Amino acid sequence: MEIQISDGIVRRVRGGKDAPMNGLAIQARTIANFLPLICQRAGGNIVHNSDANYTGIRFDTKVGPVVLEMPTGDRPYRLVHELPEPDETGRTEVEMRRFPQIYRPRGVAHITAEFLQSRGFLK
Repeated sequence: MEIQISDGIVRRVRGGKDAPMNGLAIQARTIANFLPLICQRAGGNIVHNSDANYTGIRFDTKVGPVVLEMPTGDRPYRLVHELPEPDETGRTEVEMRRFPQIYRPRGVAHITAEFLQSRGFLK
């Protein structure tokens, strides 16, 4: 499933004419296809968030939402834990892992799944 966030409004994106067809959206769909079943059970949704300016894959883990943010330009991939409320310093997210764009979609899916599973994020 894909969702789109724009101006604070969350809506479901249906395949075909509603779905974005830019490079990041295609890359997110390709990576999502290679995710193992345990990640898909964690609700691996593709998110197009124009408010936070990212496209990624969001997992609903047992400690809260974790997002694999797709890079734009030469920036690296990021695995970010989104906090339900800002902490005492005002942070709303914690970056857990960063890795370069040298990996193919299958490798990105593998790195993401192994990180989440080995750290106990998945059930």
